[in-house]
Amino acid sequence: MTTADFRQYLMPADSPRIGMARNVDPQTYAARMLATPGATALRAEWQQRLDEPLRGITADGVVQEGLFPLLDEGFEVEVAMDAAFALLETLTEAQRSHVHYPIDAKQWRAWYNPEIPFNDFGVRLEDTSDASKDAFRQMLRACTSDKGFSKVQQLMIANLFLGELYDVTNIMNEWSFHLLMFGTPSATEPWGWSIYGHHVGFCCFILGRQMVISPTFMGVEPNIIDRGDGHPFSLFTEEERLGLELMQSLSADMQERATIYKLMEDPAMPPERFNFADQRHLGGAFQDNRIIPLEGVCVSEFDEAQRQKLLQTIETFIEHLPDGPRAARMKLIEQHLDETWWNWIGGCGDDDPFYYRIQSPVVMIEFDHHSGMWLTNEQPAKFHIHTITRIPNGNDYGNALLRQYQSRHSRQ
Repeated sequence: MTTADFRQYLMPADSPRIGMARNVDPQTYAARMLATPGATALRAEWQQRLDEPLRGITADGVVQEGLFPLLDEGFEVEVAMDAAFALLETLTEAQRSHVHYPIDAKQWRAWYNPEIPFNDFGVRLEDTSDASKDAFRQMLRACTSDKGFSKVQQLMIANLFLGELYDVTNIMNEWSFHLLMFGTPSATEPWGWSIYGHHVGFCCFILGRQMVISPTFMGVEPNIIDRGDGHPFSLFTEEERLGLELMQSLSADMQERATIYKLMEDPAMPPERFNFADQRHLGGAFQDNRIIPLEGVCVSEFDEAQRQKLLQTIETFIEHLPDGPRAARMKLIEQHLDETWWNWIGGCGDDDPFYYRIQSPVVMIEFDHHSGMWLTNEQPAKFHIHTITRIPNGNDYGNALLRQYQSRHSRQ
């Protein structure tokens, strides 16, 4: 199934799913969708997990300590701080009161992926002024690389494109995302911000010249965006290509051991291994404390070319980080390369849909081809892609750095 044929899987114009969304505001749409049994159960499950204390994703239930030192990574914090204050100045007093949370608030962890508004935290960017939207772009630019800035903007435009396909831009548009800010922007004190909504979850923690952007959720359905404006683009082509090339480079024995399930929806999967919201993903929304055992093949078995291909693959998933923080992140990941595991679900032919996971004490990455949510393909297809990045052992949301900072200052 190629990426070019998604239009044959468009829902008919009279589909009840489209009818639920058309010509209503997001709150009305949410009320309709959250009344369905599946969404009601999912929301209750997510709330229960949100109420748990944050420990972090682990391989065995035990958090490894001492993995994430406080460092000077060269991040230009003053530029980001100024951009954040400029954004706050554009908001109304009521919006500022809704957007702001303490640095250790549990709302960091309230992000979700569906287009349904599952909560009302923060402010919706679509409800802010043009000046606020422009100021958000400037803050995003200050906190990301050039590639990252472009990628996040393209993800937001991809959401608009999907809304345009069904005439439901009231629900899915470029700005239908929550914005939250944590702490007070500062050159030395911890602070941060997040946005989340359909196919975007982006959590940015800043402490001086060090930063953490994790978790991230980035997805697209379809992955080729052509709005007829002369600027078409595609997303996640490198993540797909490099992952497949790495898998194909392994010996037959290693491919066999790396493949934890041969089918994308394999009857051998236990019930907890697949669900309608995350499909094969294990590190999705509200999975902050999940135990995810190491599976597949250890990278210590890779030859040098395969190790370099793996590092290249990983870097495509964190290319949104500015140069200094990205270099520091890659150095830490490389230090733990022999503790990194690679696994795969599905076939590894050129046209096969697939899932892969890269997991070590300091990084977890997931790539997945999905079946349809807003398209009708019942089997996973290469035009619907979800990706997740996590920092195991407690440093999602910069939490390990925050605890060190707070511990130091409590002793002073």
